Amino acid sequence: MALIALDSIEDGGFAEIEALIDGDAESLIVHRNGANVRAWLNVCPHAGRRLDWAPGKFLKSKEGHLICAAHGASFELERGDCVAGPCRGDSLRAVAVEVRDGQVLLSG
Repeated sequence: MALIALDSIEDGGFAEIEALIDGDAESLIVHRNGANVRAWLNVCPHAGRRLDWAPGKFLKSKEGHLICAAHGASFELERGDCVAGPCRGDSLRAVAVEVRDGQVLLSG
């Protein structure tokens, strides 16, 4: 089942989508880099809060990191590792996704 059309995510940008993960409805962050996408649960490992400052609106630093709106943790976008802030050394929980026929789908 398609989660979101690739073209509806700005290149270099983010989207928030809802998906069933292991039978539970979860909020996901999807990041687009050209034709590639990565996804993580929309949960900061520091305090368990969503990372968006408003539904579907995410902060990105000038260095290209995803910033948690609650406490300022910074996450690099290759693996979702926290590189600065209160959860340094932790990581976002990755969700396997793929692009097929212009649609972002859960993998597996």
